[in-house]
Amino acid sequence: MPLPTHFSFETPEGPLAVGIDTLVIAGWTGRDKTAMEAHIAELGAIGVRRPATTPCFYRGAKSLLTQAPKIQVVGGETSGEVEFFVLQHNGALWVGVGSDHTDRALETHSVSLSKQVCAKPIGRTLWPLGDLEDHWDALMLRSFATIDGTRMPYQGGPVTTMLAPADLIAGYREAGGTFEDGTLMFCGTLAVQGGVRPATRFEIEVHDPVAARTMSHAYDIEVLPDAG
Repeated sequence: MPLPTHFSFETPEGPLAVGIDTLVIAGWTGRDKTAMEAHIAELGAIGVRRPATTPCFYRGAKSLLTQAPKIQVVGGETSGEVEFFVLQHNGALWVGVGSDHTDRALETHSVSLSKQVCAKPIGRTLWPLGDLEDHWDALMLRSFATIDGTRMPYQGGPVTTMLAPADLIAGYREAGGTFEDGTLMFCGTLAVQGGVRPATRFEIEVHDPVAARTMSHAYDIEVLPDAG
């Protein structure tokens, strides 16, 4: 088995070092079928084929995960997506925030490959899932994109648009996956305000209005030339 990649997080109990050896990207995870259809439609508008089943689970290389403040991409047709992720460490489940940054041009040919060519930024904060379960449906996801020098809202809505972590983990296991220590799963995203488009900076948040706290992360996007 490959050695895990280690990341440092801040938790309510203090710093936590976590080894991650399995990255799963859950797609088409809508609990709200209307919102999910909206996201399928907006991706269909840029040529992405409708999924055969929902939800579905893509495997990604653990090397894609990063907490760096900047990522590099090839070409100008990539964009981020705010997602909560669920991570298992020492038998406990934790929640964090990440971005499933994706190559939209490649996505029209292969969703799996499109997810494999871009870094996956993750924040440095984790909350215990157990602390959230009694008010999970109150949590909000938000993202902001800087486009042509202007910062604007890009996504926003409740986590209730996605299946709950326990349901996604159960679905992954039913599909033949193994969710254990060192597994991190991205859990789905929201429809975009104004359509999918690239940005030079992307900011992501999970907001907990009950505990009056927010976890966030931001990263810049450097576009490298596509030399063919």
